[in-house]
Amino acid sequence: MHNTIPYLSLAIWLPIAFGVLIMAVGNDENAPMVRSMSLFAAIVSFLVTLPLYFHFDPSTAALQFTEVHPWIESFGASYSLGVDGLSVWFVILTALITIFVVVAAWEVITERVAQYMAAFLILSGLMIGVFAAADGLLFYVFFEATLIPMYIIVGIWGGPNRIYAAFKFFLYTLLGSLLTLVAIIYLQSKCGSFEIAAWQKLPLTMKEQVFIFLAFLMAFAVKVPMWPVHTWLPDAHVEAPTGGSVVLAAIMLKLGAYGFLRFSLPIAPDASHALSGFMITISLIAVVYIGLVALIQGDMKKLVAYSSIAHMGFVTLGFFMFQDLAMQGAIIQMISHGFVSGAMFLCIGVLYDRVHSREISAYGGVVNTMPKFAALFLLFAMANSGLPATSGFVGEFMVILGAVKFNFWIGALAATTLIFGAAYSLWMYKRVVFGAVANEHVKDLSDVNLREFLMLAALAVFVLAMGLYPKPFTDVMQVSVDALLHHVAQTKI
Repeated sequence: MHNTIPYLSLAIWLPIAFGVLIMAVGNDENAPMVRSMSLFAAIVSFLVTLPLYFHFDPSTAALQFTEVHPWIESFGASYSLGVDGLSVWFVILTALITIFVVVAAWEVITERVAQYMAAFLILSGLMIGVFAAADGLLFYVFFEATLIPMYIIVGIWGGPNRIYAAFKFFLYTLLGSLLTLVAIIYLQSKCGSFEIAAWQKLPLTMKEQVFIFLAFLMAFAVKVPMWPVHTWLPDAHVEAPTGGSVVLAAIMLKLGAYGFLRFSLPIAPDASHALSGFMITISLIAVVYIGLVALIQGDMKKLVAYSSIAHMGFVTLGFFMFQDLAMQGAIIQMISHGFVSGAMFLCIGVLYDRVHSREISAYGGVVNTMPKFAALFLLFAMANSGLPATSGFVGEFMVILGAVKFNFWIGALAATTLIFGAAYSLWMYKRVVFGAVANEHVKDLSDVNLREFLMLAALAVFVLAMGLYPKPFTDVMQVSVDALLHHVAQTKI
């Protein structure tokens, strides 16, 4: 589906252009203007993504809203964009989350405001580029470029150990991607093109497929992150400013999971089947073991960071059972996790802005002084636990159903995430919110202001709407998921 209006290019380059402009004209003296410009930029960037849903044709698995322009012709690389049912929702979600990040920083960020807002706008455009790229080299450029603004966000506006956390984040993700670059160059040499669709049709031996699968795994497993290459994430979350944690959990982790759908499974289907047992095993370890690790955390951000690893383990589990219900559930879980984890980090940010502590022990009895906040926080904690009628339930339930059909014991192990999720989410909530007022800090707390209430209430609406009526999401992805599973079922040997 070609369009006269280049919606995808607009979605990528508008926030980047606004970010550069804000960085050029903004400084701390004109911070109010910078904030207004940033909010305007985020809203406009979101609005240009809406036609992607309203004009999307769910009856085809082909790429839609395609754009192809010459880029590096001597290498066979082109500026090629397109979305299908696997990617269209992530473009929209990325643009939407950027609005919440700008609003969350409205009163909190007081130094280098222009640079902070610009970093998030540029990051938004780069992440949309990852989801929209139909050319392998273009994908890699966007995929790696996202590291730069996030490294700056953590390193400049982060906590006391921000340099260590930023450096660890950068090293893990960069080193993981180097083998992927080798695989991309190898595929180009075999195919004569960087077109991802051509790679997916390329006949490959089992040895070649295993090499390509493992090379992509190095990058995508770190980005998800999967156990045991997950240790950078808690450090990055703890040190990152609230907006950094929101984007990291809501969008950046999805880049790795999306890579499995676009590269690993369709390009190396035989290797994917051969190594599925290994992938299911490490996914279940993430679900069970990391869920237990989350239970013992005393830092709220670290607890939610570990819960993100457990929930993303659910996603990779759903992918490698090659089952329709499980794969759809995994993609639904990715979208839901964007809303729920983003909301959880925003709630922790609301408390941190007032008390300047993330330690659970620093709170207690918050409901007495912040009743509106306590009600919204409860909804998000319940969604994080997988409560029915919230978005957190839909994806997990579909993956568990698919897992039980695949293998009962895998389904039973996967279902423990509902128990552990309820345990760590509600235990944290109980210690922070319930009981008598614990100290003078809590006694002096003020409830959410209008800006914070509207931000959290909007996310609450998304969480409930997706939980009660997931049909718009499943309808869009159904045909693309079926086409992917059909493709992966065909051998390339």
